[in-house]
Amino acid sequence: MSVTEKIKMKSSHLTAGLIFGLSAFGVAIAGFAAPQKFDLTQLGAADTFTAKRGYGFDLGTAPSADDPFYFSVSEPEGNYCIAVTFGDVHSASDNTLKAESRQLLLEYLVTKPGEFVTREFIVNIRNRHLPPPPENAPGGSAVLLNPREIGLLRWDDKLTLEFNGAAPRVRSIEITPANVPTIFLAGDSTVTDQPYEPGASWGQMLPRFFKPELAIANHAESGETLKSFITGLRLAKILSQIKPGDYLFIQFGHNDEKKNWPQTYVEAHTTYKIYLKAFIAEARLRGATPVLVTPMQRRIFDAENHIKNTHGDYPAAVREVAREEKVALIDLERMSVAFYEALGPKKSPLAFSNNGRDPTHTDNYGAYELAKCVVQGIRDANLPIARAIVDDFTPFDPAHPDSPDTFSLPASPARSNLAPRGS
Repeated sequence: MSVTEKIKMKSSHLTAGLIFGLSAFGVAIAGFAAPQKFDLTQLGAADTFTAKRGYGFDLGTAPSADDPFYFSVSEPEGNYCIAVTFGDVHSASDNTLKAESRQLLLEYLVTKPGEFVTREFIVNIRNRHLPPPPENAPGGSAVLLNPREIGLLRWDDKLTLEFNGAAPRVRSIEITPANVPTIFLAGDSTVTDQPYEPGASWGQMLPRFFKPELAIANHAESGETLKSFITGLRLAKILSQIKPGDYLFIQFGHNDEKKNWPQTYVEAHTTYKIYLKAFIAEARLRGATPVLVTPMQRRIFDAENHIKNTHGDYPAAVREVAREEKVALIDLERMSVAFYEALGPKKSPLAFSNNGRDPTHTDNYGAYELAKCVVQGIRDANLPIARAIVDDFTPFDPAHPDSPDTFSLPASPARSNLAPRGS
C-alpha cells in the first residue's frame, strides 16, 4: 500500500482531547504532563506505530538510506512542543521537517558527521470531536468531515512527523504539552493544509516562519464557505478551543461568490459582510483577536499582462468590514496581484499546481511566497504576534519575490492527481 493510500486510511478511533490554557509568550509546559522521549537510534524498522504501542514509525516507512520517513505518537488534541535532535555519529545529514498534513516546520538543516543540532517546534493536533450539546439543544458532537478528509493525518488521534530531505538523520524526539497562544485559520482550499503533492496552500507554510512560541491550528478546508464553515461545525470546533490571547485569521471568498452554489452564496456588500462580522464577533466574545485576510486572486492575465479581478467586490467588502469593525487586515489580494504580475504570464505558472494548469491552487513555491506575504502583513499590521516571527525572515515585497528557478523544497511522499474542492 502506498503512503498516499495509508494517509487516506480512516483512523480506527478518535480520542477526546485536552485543551491547554494560555501562557505568556515562550513555551510553558503543563506541569501535570511528563515529556515523551524517543531515542530513534534504539528503534528499528519493526517498531511500527500501533494504537496499542502508542508510538513508532508510520505509513510503512522507517529510517532507511536517504528516504523520507514518518514517526507518530498517540497524543490528545492540543499544542505540543517538539524537540528534535538531528544528526548522526558517522554521516552528514540534510533535514527538512513537516508535521501532520505537510505543515512545514524546518527546511534544509545540515549537520556534519558527529554533529548534533536540537531544534524546537510547536505543533497543534486535533480530532473532530466537539463537546456534546445539552439535551434538546441544537448542535452536534463532531465536525462534519467531507469524504476526502476521512482518515487524513490532521484529523486522527496522533501526532505525526515527516522527516524529509536529502539525508534525514534523527537521533531523538521529545514531545511535551505546551501552553502557547494559537493562531486559528478559517478558510478554504487556498488556506488549508493540502495533504498531497503537488498542491500546497499558504496556511501549511506558515509554521515555518514562527519561533516555538505560538501554534498554528489550520482548520481551513477545500470547498468551504462562511456558511458551510458554520453548518459543518468547523467554526464551532474553533470556538470550543479558542481562548483569550489567541487569534482567528479569516479568509473566505473563492467559493462564497459562486451563485451556482445557492446554499452557500453570499452577496458581497450584504450577507458576505454580515457573516464576516459574525466570525469577528464570535472571536471577540471569547477574548481572541480576529484578523481579516482578503482572498488572493486567481492567476488570470488580461491582454496587457495584468491580473484580472475575478473576485468582483468581495475583496473591497473585506476591507470595508475591517474599517467598520476596526479589525487588522492582511490584504493578500493586492499582494497576490503584485506577486503574479512580478513573475508575469510565462513564469507565474511555476507557482501553481498541476504544472501551472490550475489558476487558483498553488504549489509549494506559490504557497511559500504567499505565506511570506501573510507574515509581512502581520508585521505591517503591528500585531503582537509579530515578535514571534523567526529571525531569518527579512522584509518581503511581493513585487520582488524569490525566484521560482532557485526555490526548492523536498517533496512529501504522498501524491494525488485529485483536484481540491472549490476553484
